Formats: sequence, structure tokens, C-alpha cells
Amino acid sequence: MGRPKRGIRAAAEESTTPPEQLAPSQSVAKVARAEGNSLYTCHLPDQRAVLVELAARFRNTIWIKRGGYVLLDLTAPSDQKGKVEGEIVNVVRDEKAWRKQSYWSVYPAPPLPPFYQSKSVEAHASA
Repeated sequence: MGRPKRGIRAAAEESTTPPEQLAPSQSVAKVARAEGNSLYTCHLPDQRAVLVELAARFRNTIWIKRGGYVLLDLTAPSDQKGKVEGEIVNVVRDEKAWRKQSYWSVYPAPPLPPFYQSKSVEAHASA
């Protein structure tokens, strides 16, 4: 028999709603690459790269794509174990809802696809 779906649904539902405020140790980051064994390299708003671990409740239930956004809880340097600097505590799935929050202003809006940046569309829009 397969795994019960209630754990998957709970993890997915938890990641759709953004928190109202972030704790001082929390930050929104962009995923750069997966390192393996639930470890990810993420870029903070100040462009610093950090190695973080995926929280146990998300393992094998939520997949994180490269270029996606996550909510990190960074540990103090004195509490770090090895190279891991924090933990992924939430995965941004509904980016529109997250972008409305006051703490999101550090990341610019994604660029338009090349199709919309063509000269013919710009000429049509100015007419």
C-alpha cells in the first residue's frame, strides 16, 4: 500500500500561505542548486550563497526546483554544524501571494519572456 496522503497535503497546504512577518533569523532566498541528501545552495538577497538543509517534514513530499524561492531559518554562526548554515522551513509555491508581503521587496519581478520583448510588440504598444 502507498503512503497516506495526509502528510503530503499538510506539507503542501502549509507552504501555500505566507507568514505575516519574518523572524529576525528568517530570510527569503532563491534556490541555486541541489547538492544532494536534502542539501541546497541558496542565494540570499545580498547575493551571499548559503548551504541549507530541507526540513524533515518536506523531504520526499515537496520538490524544490532550481530558481524557486524558499524561506530559510539561518542559525547563528556559533550553533552551526559543519557547512550547513540553516534550514528550509517553507517552500514558496504560490509566488503571487508571497510577493504581496512587505518582506518580499528585496527581489525584483521576474523578467518578461523574450517573445514579449520583441520590437514588434513594443511598436504595437506605442501606437
